[in-house]
Amino acid sequence: MRKPGSTTAVLSAGVLLASMVVAAASPASAATGCSVAYAVSSSWQGGFTAGVTVTNLGDPIANWTLTWSFTAGQSVSQLWNGTVSQSGSQVSVSNASYNGTIAGGGSVSFGFNGTWTGGNPAPASFALNGTTCNGTTGSPSPSTSASPSPSTSASPSPSTSTPATNLPCDIYAAGGTPCMAAHSTTRALFAAYTGALYQVRRSSDNTTRDIGVLGRGGAANAASQDAFCSGTSCVITIIYDQSGHGNQLGYQGPGGIGGADTAAGATRETVTVGGAKAYSLYINPGNSYWRNGSASGIPTGSAPEGIYMVTSGTHVNSGCCFDYGNSETTRRADGAGAMDAIYFGTSCWFGGCSGTGPWVQADLEYGLYPGGSSAWNSNQRAFTSKFVTATLKNNGTSRFAIKGSNAQSGNLFTLYDGALPRGYSPMRKQGAIILGSGGDCCIDNTNQSAGTFYEGAMVAGYPSDATENAVQASVVAAGYR
Repeated sequence: MRKPGSTTAVLSAGVLLASMVVAAASPASAATGCSVAYAVSSSWQGGFTAGVTVTNLGDPIANWTLTWSFTAGQSVSQLWNGTVSQSGSQVSVSNASYNGTIAGGGSVSFGFNGTWTGGNPAPASFALNGTTCNGTTGSPSPSTSASPSPSTSASPSPSTSTPATNLPCDIYAAGGTPCMAAHSTTRALFAAYTGALYQVRRSSDNTTRDIGVLGRGGAANAASQDAFCSGTSCVITIIYDQSGHGNQLGYQGPGGIGGADTAAGATRETVTVGGAKAYSLYINPGNSYWRNGSASGIPTGSAPEGIYMVTSGTHVNSGCCFDYGNSETTRRADGAGAMDAIYFGTSCWFGGCSGTGPWVQADLEYGLYPGGSSAWNSNQRAFTSKFVTATLKNNGTSRFAIKGSNAQSGNLFTLYDGALPRGYSPMRKQGAIILGSGGDCCIDNTNQSAGTFYEGAMVAGYPSDATENAVQASVVAAGYR
């Protein structure tokens, strides 16, 4: 295994005749032009992770199939956000049930794990529904050397060339690791998003209202909540998924998805983002949210995954467990590797911690891991600022990385980047989403953790360091206050 580098190839296409459409088992619209971005985000001895983004440069497409040929004997072993078939060197990927339509000028992304033996060059060309996306590219063969020791220095500075209109999920998509769930009570996470962020319910008459954004890609419309909740109290009942995959989070209690918890109060904390007033999801013990996303795009099994969230270093405790990420569909502790979630708080699960936290750790089930083992990771550091960015990525078979930063300034700090703990390879993720509690909660027990959630997303694939740096830059640019 080697430290991953990101190799991106962009292939541009001209307009070709509709008669070049390839016959498919299910009807697919003709593509009159396309471009493809192919990025190897992680590579190791005998394997790699790649992301593919397809842009339709012609009329809208109802269903799509992308084909290419590997030139060095590579093979796709696992794919997400699509259906794959391979015969020899020829690979064909068709849309999933939820991403078949590509508007004119629109894009769709998928990713996969693959194997290689002698080399791993990028495919020379692609075809979308039979239309060739012309271009040339190159991809260096992955190194077969062992991974270097985890870095103890800060990550490189985020690029200052990222447009201000690029929001976190736009950045992830451009890196070949699209958001499969995107949640926030404070702002849009896509530059084009105009929908609802969350739902509130008022106590006076138990009616609900969806709280949207002030404008395309903007901050939450807090004034709408204020007007609706005036003279009474409100709770947050749903946090909507901005990714389009339907991964809404409901509270784990009566009137929600069922369970022993309650919904969090809607007005416990006011912040500003982009100069606009917004409310956080302020979780106290007894509040938590959940969704079974196993059939709606959330990575399962050993599929790679990335997660980020913006939280707070001033509202924490040691209760189990303030998590955001992948969890059990059973809401029970189902064994090592059944979870892949960011934990933030002061819990020192295995003992031997240095300081009092709060720390960014990985909840992989059967333990909160500060690094690659139950021993305390000396590279860990506390994040006590008002706003904190936390990230976790896991390739599902051999490595994971944890990073953190002040969400108002500075770069991500690499806390750990290395091998998975013993007994966690391969991962056995189930694809549910947890927010505010541990995985074995809260059917008949209540959440014990406290924490604040402002925004976060879960992505398919293993994000590059450059992508994560750009997301941190976007968070800083949001201007949380």
